[in-house]
This record gives sequence, C-alpha cells and structure tokens, in this order.
Amino acid sequence: MGPRPTGRLVATDTGRDLVLTRTFRAPIEDVWASITDPERTALWFASWSGEPGPGRTVRYRLTLEEGAPEGELRIDACEPPRRLAVSGEDEYGSWRMEALLSADGETTTLTFVQHLDPDTDLGSVGPGWEYYLDVLAATREGDPRPGFDSYFPAQQSYYAGLTPS
Repeated sequence: MGPRPTGRLVATDTGRDLVLTRTFRAPIEDVWASITDPERTALWFASWSGEPGPGRTVRYRLTLEEGAPEGELRIDACEPPRRLAVSGEDEYGSWRMEALLSADGETTTLTFVQHLDPDTDLGSVGPGWEYYLDVLAATREGDPRPGFDSYFPAQQSYYAGLTPS
C-alpha cells in the first residue's frame, strides 16, 4: 500500500484550486528556505537561477524529471517567510501556484495551492504534487526519496474523481 492522497479540490470565485498541506517540526524560516533557496529546492523539485523578487522571472530545471526539463517562472508575490506565488506556462498549460506558510511554535504548516485552469488534468497533476511534497518531507527528514510509481498512476483515480468542496 502506497501513500494516501491528501489533496482537496476547492471551489473559488474564479474556478477551482488544488490544495495540499504538509506540516513540519521546524521553524518557519527553515521551511521557507526549503521552498526558496535554490540549493535546497534542487533536492526535492527544481534548481533555479536568476534574480528573485516580485515581478521578476527565474529559470528553473526540474531535478527529478527525466531529461531535466527547463522553463521560466514569474514571481508574482514573495512575502518572506509566509507567501510565495509563481506562474508560468509550458506545453502542459499554465501554472499558477502559491506556497503559504504558517507557524505554531516550532511547527510550520505549508499549504500548497495550484489555481487550476478549466482543462487541467487533475488525475496527472495531483499525484505529481503529492510526490514532490513527500520528497520535500523526506529530504527535510533525511529519509529516502519515495518512488514516483507509488503516486502515479496509483493516485490517479482519486484525483480524477475529486469534486470541489
């Protein structure tokens, strides 16, 4: 039995959002560094280069994907250590995502939100984000990286069947 899918589909005024949450026993500044420092993001998602800041564009290279695809992301908002919003486009569509952090003592909650296009294939996107966030958790804990096949196609039907709450 593989990891359980945790994502929720939320109705918004402009469409639907995919929402996933992870909690870490770490200060908010440390979790913030895990999602913004290029050396640390390379461990679980992508390396990136460029001058960061709202309104600027950075170049990324996916470090866990075959062929290490590259692209660009625009930084729409950067409010350390609580909110990072980015957007971009590739052959799979447009991507509008946010990472929201909140702290309770030495515990930090990361809420990942992808603002979905109407034609987004949730059955593919959801398992991918579950995987990346679990790799982030494993990296932070020093645990082995999970295998992608435990997420896709294993979680595909869960995500394809989600309806907005």
